[in-house]
Amino acid sequence: MAGILFIISAPSGSGKSTLVNQLRTLVEGLDFSISYTTRSRRGSEEDGREYHFTTREEFERMVAACDFLEWAEVFGNYYGTAVSALKHAKALGKDLLLDIDVQGAMQVMKKMPEAVSIFILPPSPEVLELRLRNRSKAENVTSEAVIEKRLNAAKGELKQVWDYKYALVNDVLDKAVAEMRAIVLYERGSEEAAEMVKSCRTDVAAPKLRAVLEAFGE
Repeated sequence: MAGILFIISAPSGSGKSTLVNQLRTLVEGLDFSISYTTRSRRGSEEDGREYHFTTREEFERMVAACDFLEWAEVFGNYYGTAVSALKHAKALGKDLLLDIDVQGAMQVMKKMPEAVSIFILPPSPEVLELRLRNRSKAENVTSEAVIEKRLNAAKGELKQVWDYKYALVNDVLDKAVAEMRAIVLYERGSEEAAEMVKSCRTDVAAPKLRAVLEAFGE
């Protein structure tokens, strides 16, 4: 069943990109939307592969022209999903996968309430901090202020988990990937994944999710 819009969100450092990349290798028929951003390239990143890199002036021109399905400013840089991504997926007869932050997700869910939303949580503040530090080393960012800013932002974003249809805790990578795969297959009509998917619904998984939020002091 092509035409489903899947929204994946998570605080920075939760392992979202790794999960999404693995999901794309395991499930056929998913078109991945490459976001636009004004941030600088990192490491071996290439324009059109990780992101469409652009200037603030060009991004703001696209905003004025209503070229974005959603957009937001995160840590001083713009990020956005072009409306053309939906048309591209539809033309290919595929479902569309959006890897976007909470701000952008709220915009898309308001415009398209039928979208399937999935939130990824880190298992604990300690694990998130470790992942952020490892990520910062890879990006050659050693500022404690940057790490603290991302940790504080994560606490705020975690509160939005209840706005999503599904949520999973990324504590064991293979398990988290299996849960994401099950959600996609179930939303496409497969009853075989129903049992695993049930435990990922935010209303059913509430006790587990609250335990994570409490660990973050929320």
